[in-house]
Formats: sequence, structure tokens, C-alpha cells
Amino acid sequence: MTVRVRLFAVLRQRAGRDSIEIELEERATVADALAVLGTEPGLAEVLERVPVRMAVNRDYAVPETPLSAGDELALVPPVSGGARVHVRVGPDPISLEELSRRVVDRSAGAVVTFQGFPRDVPRLDYEAYAEMAEERIAAILSDCVEAHGLVAAAAEHRVGPVPAEEASIGVAASAPHREAAFAGAREALDRIKEEAPIWKLEAKAAAP
Repeated sequence: MTVRVRLFAVLRQRAGRDSIEIELEERATVADALAVLGTEPGLAEVLERVPVRMAVNRDYAVPETPLSAGDELALVPPVSGGARVHVRVGPDPISLEELSRRVVDRSAGAVVTFQGFPRDVPRLDYEAYAEMAEERIAAILSDCVEAHGLVAAAAEHRVGPVPAEEASIGVAASAPHREAAFAGAREALDRIKEEAPIWKLEAKAAAP
């Protein structure tokens, strides 16, 4: 059977791609998948020395977790200790000032921030697998720090009801130069929207 493996941060860099399809026997487990991945060029050394977290179809997994054909196995390494990364997923409002303060640094000549708001509705409701979302976002930010030479990166996402006048997501990135700050913030935003387990539940139409 075929299983798709998503790779992040140093694992993606070592493999030279962000996903790998591997072939496993029926009734294989996550441990079996890790054994196969350990034979991939560039991955064996990382898997031996870096403690990765595992998720199957966006749910946390352990080595004994069974796999089925078509499953997605994600391997998420810890956030690099050298980068300043801030993540929060929760119901509290997002403060752009506080988000910016998280990434300001004397070595950074540019800070780029972004806020996303509900559009054309009085509010949007969001649900998240918060613990996994925070871990995934942290890995994304760490990846962006490495890829774009950022000094720091931060991201926050609301859950629950979000009124139209309040931001549902905020991203900030700092870098020595503006091009890197813009690129890092844009990649972080795009990947958070694509990869983090956060769902828009409903958009209620405005009353006439």
C-alpha cells in the first residue's frame, strides 16, 4: 500500500522535497514507515538524532499507530532553538502591536505584519486542533526563518467566534532587509492557511 509522508523544516531540507510516497505492507504501522524512511538518503541521520512528532491524517500518532493505504503521515521536528518563534492559537483577540513586539530586533531592519479579517459577514467561527495547530505553525515559522534568513517570526490564530471588526489571523516577520521579511511573512501565511488544522465552521449572512 502507498502512504504519503509530509516532511518539514530540516527533514524537508535533507530530503530535498516536502513529501515522499512510500510503499508498505498491509497492516503496517508508523514504526514500519519510519524504518523505511530511515533508508532514504539524507533522512537516516536526522531521524536518529532529532526527536520528531508524528501525525496520521492530522491526528497525533505513536509508533504503534496503524496505517492504511492513502494515509498521510506527517513528521514534525522540534522548532530550531536559534530562531525566535512565537505561536498562539486561542480565543483571545490578536494585538498587532504585541505581535510586532515579538519580532522586533536591533539586527532587523524590516518588520512585516499581516492581519486577516472576516469579509462580507458579521462574524466567522473557527475550530482548531489547537495543540497540533500550534506545533504545525511553529514548524512552518521555523522553516520560514531558515529559508528566508528571518530574525524572528510570529503567528496567532483565533478560534471560536470572530467578529468582522477583529482579526482572525496575524503574522509578523522581521529580517535584515524588507525583501526577506515580505517573502517570509507571505510564505508563513500561505502555509498556515494550507497546513494548520484550523477550520472555518460557518459564515453567517448579515441581516437585511
